[in-house]
Amino acid sequence: MAEESGAEKTEDPTARKLRNAREEGQVARSVELPAAAVTIGAVLVMFMMGGYWMKQVAEIFASGFKFDRKTLDNPDLMVTAFAHHLGQSFLLIVPVLMVTAILAILSSGATGGYLFSLKSILPNFGKLSLISGFGRMFGARAAIELLKAILKFTLVTTVLWALVSRQMDQMMQLGQMAVEPALTAAGWMIAESALWLSLSLLVIALIDAPYQRYSFIKRMRMTKQEVKDEMKDMEGRPEVKQQIRRRQREMANNRMLQKVKDADVVITNPEHFAVALSYDPTGDGAPILLAKGSDHMAARIREEAQLHGVEMFAAPPLARALYFSTEVDYPVPESLYLAVAQVIAYIFSLADVRPGVDPMPKPSPKVPASMQFDANGKLMTS
Repeated sequence: MAEESGAEKTEDPTARKLRNAREEGQVARSVELPAAAVTIGAVLVMFMMGGYWMKQVAEIFASGFKFDRKTLDNPDLMVTAFAHHLGQSFLLIVPVLMVTAILAILSSGATGGYLFSLKSILPNFGKLSLISGFGRMFGARAAIELLKAILKFTLVTTVLWALVSRQMDQMMQLGQMAVEPALTAAGWMIAESALWLSLSLLVIALIDAPYQRYSFIKRMRMTKQEVKDEMKDMEGRPEVKQQIRRRQREMANNRMLQKVKDADVVITNPEHFAVALSYDPTGDGAPILLAKGSDHMAARIREEAQLHGVEMFAAPPLARALYFSTEVDYPVPESLYLAVAQVIAYIFSLADVRPGVDPMPKPSPKVPASMQFDANGKLMTS
């Protein structure tokens, strides 16, 4: 396959290649999405807790600058007070930590799903190659990452500059305020700034996540020969062949069942066999067998017949004879013409029954000895 070594990878990756790549720890990942989710979550918690959180923080800071005579005489009490204030501060940020942790876990699997692969943490000495290392440093992917970093820096810097410019007067007034109201005002300014910054990160994430998915699929693309080789390998496996045959049977049976609605009569065993026949009285051809089945398939044929109002006729010997002697979409054998004609004539006569007119007597179709089969498909001896 030397001619295929430089072939262009134009085919989408198969499910097998994606599965193998996932086992090796290769999935689409966007680092921007978790960062945006965590930031937005933290900001929303700050806004939800509102003034209470800011007030408590201001009170903790203010109380930390208050000293009484007892504290001055015993400096060791300052350590206890510091530990108490630290504990109160930690309890205030626990909701933020919990929300950000949950969002980090959820958002990390939003693009490529959740994955734990030992292969991704095992050493790969192939990556120690200088050539491949330079390729990663100066390749197209590195250039795109650099461009993305520049755009992110530019966007965040622009938002920060706009926020500082708008809040400059308020920040200058903080030095003239008391400690608690100054901290409260500063907190609200920080929260508002964090909200706008998080929204800018969200814009970056909404662009990066689809791009990472597209980039991953592009890296996983295959050549036409790789797809052919993989299909040959999979089709050669017994379980795959068995699955393909089973699927083909299901499709064939479904197509056959769809024809039952066009039948004129369904001849039954009445339980173990069922065959659906169609006859065009305006033509000169023999009746056509549209569908046939045994046991479960026979039950499905009867259900379809009931659903579409197709008449059913119980004739066990005739049903077995048609089942074992005639293939789907083929005319019935000549030796069964008379028996089938009796059944179809009776079914057609039911449509012409009018009040006061007796229906045609129900026939007992006779099957010739050469067409009498048992339930196992063996000819019965006379």
